[in-house]
Amino acid sequence: MSQENSSRLHYEGCNFFRQRIILATLSCRPVSITNIRSKDDDPGLREFEASFIRLIDKITNGSRIEVNETGTSVHYDPGLIYGGTIEHDCSTQRSISYYLEPLLAVAPFCKKPLNLVLKGVTNHQLDPSIDILRCSALPVLKRFLLVDEGLQLKIVKRGAAPKGGGEVLFTCPIRKQLKPLQYIDPGKVKKIRGVAYALRTSPTMTNRMIESAKGILLKYLPDVFILSDHRKGPASGLSPGFGITLTAETTNGTFLSAESISNPQGEKQLPSVAEELGEKSALLLLEEIYRGGCVDSSNQHLVLLLMAIGPKDVSRVKLGPLSPYTIQFLRHIRDFFGIMFKIDVEDNQDESSLRMGSEKVLLTCVGAGYSNLSKTMV
Repeated sequence: MSQENSSRLHYEGCNFFRQRIILATLSCRPVSITNIRSKDDDPGLREFEASFIRLIDKITNGSRIEVNETGTSVHYDPGLIYGGTIEHDCSTQRSISYYLEPLLAVAPFCKKPLNLVLKGVTNHQLDPSIDILRCSALPVLKRFLLVDEGLQLKIVKRGAAPKGGGEVLFTCPIRKQLKPLQYIDPGKVKKIRGVAYALRTSPTMTNRMIESAKGILLKYLPDVFILSDHRKGPASGLSPGFGITLTAETTNGTFLSAESISNPQGEKQLPSVAEELGEKSALLLLEEIYRGGCVDSSNQHLVLLLMAIGPKDVSRVKLGPLSPYTIQFLRHIRDFFGIMFKIDVEDNQDESSLRMGSEKVLLTCVGAGYSNLSKTMV
């Protein structure tokens, strides 16, 4: 490794904490993050961030992580991405997706196939739910794997905030390299699928959410089917809650997702109304369809990272308007890998193209040629 690539990167603040840790793990570049909430009344790392560091330590072998006494400074020297069978209890302050989402790009490059069991909150208002990852993030990952056999995300138990009690199983095969991506035509929406769930509440909640969502979506598309998932007993977690996740699938295999989740039990917010959640999720899905692109807004960063660490070949993807999180992710990819994307804004003024919705951007890059040295065969 050259001296430039082995040099330590320095950042300040708690924002984009996962981005920096994951990119450091993939690039093998040490990183120091200082002044983490240093001006807050309660400075330093939160419990969910400390739990995420512990999970990274379990997945890697030989990593060195130093946290100062106040928790306001973290020094991370990444080791080998090892994988294997791992069980981790996640902090209930955030959802399981907070921990699993950044690992999707790491999992194919483990030394041993990753078999990960995460326990905690499956559906949380602060993070995309496990349903979002299963419906729209996994299809993105599949496009980069030469063979997707062995890739699975299973919801064993659901768990709502604040107590959680959910359990998720994620397995991923290992690969020597990813394949380049040419994905510039998202296609047209052909059907909408979804799941409405209710945990430790009346089963009528799911029907009310479904009817409300379909009342809006059927005006847009006739092929709408939403599954009802009412759980009770151990499979329903430790707290009551309900929500709905909707996914639009296009003719070219693009998946655009949106969701709404009830307010956690015990908080000062007003109790959620099932009809309002169904209506809100339908409107959020229509907004995602309007934004368009080959990947929805919650997974833009994932497709760009997989393109950046792909083989030394040209990859292209068309996205809707970039989210602020994605824009910062592009800056971090430049810092850790030296990869810069060419960004072209698509002109929607051409009436003959019949392109509707917001402006689209075409992102092009040449991959870093990242390779799994522990895998001798593709």
